[in-house]
Amino acid sequence: MSKQGNDRRIDYIEFNVASIEASKAFYGGAFGWTFTDYGPEYCEFADGRLTGGFTTLGPVRSGGPLVIVYAVDLEDASRRVEAAGGKIVKPIYSFPGGRRFHFADPDGYELAVWSAQ
Repeated sequence: MSKQGNDRRIDYIEFNVASIEASKAFYGGAFGWTFTDYGPEYCEFADGRLTGGFTTLGPVRSGGPLVIVYAVDLEDASRRVEAAGGKIVKPIYSFPGGRRFHFADPDGYELAVWSAQ
């Protein structure tokens, strides 16, 4: 698919982080993401569908848009987040169309994980 076919869709997400290695350990451990290093201050991640980056070139910014990750097994995802060092900030709850929970990563970014089940 050409880039034009992706017009008006999320294409990339970038996190300013305190430690690229710690971020790789967290997201790799919790979600199995893969990484490509581009020097000591930048690393690209891929989740199999979307790419983004971790950078230490700016101050850590917690907050911002809510990034939502999909998981088939929500309970397993919650356990994996905690095991990797994340903190659950809103336990699993139902909403029209599915269930989700919110967590904070080690740098304080709040994300959500949802499942249709």
